[in-house]
Amino acid sequence: MSEITPDLVRHLGVLARIQLSDEEVERLTGQLDVIVDNIAKVSEVATPDVPATSHPIPLTNVYRADVVGQTLTVAQALQNAPDAADDRFRVTAILGEEQ
Repeated sequence: MSEITPDLVRHLGVLARIQLSDEEVERLTGQLDVIVDNIAKVSEVATPDVPATSHPIPLTNVYRADVVGQTLTVAQALQNAPDAADDRFRVTAILGEEQ
């Protein structure tokens, strides 16, 4: 059994700046007690010879190699643009006055 008491829960509420009713303190006391007990059980199982893991199955990089491929020319990229100037897409200004 852990050492979670209603007074400790009220103190945690004050530290977190959360106003707790008596019913909330009672409910949270039980819930936090269960959480602390379960953490203690996990701590009993964890031994120095068991390496810490973030995932039970080793993960490998699944991305393909970054290889430069064929790209569009400027003319191909701009061929369907409604407006272009100086080898760039031309759009209406969105900040300030529209031109």
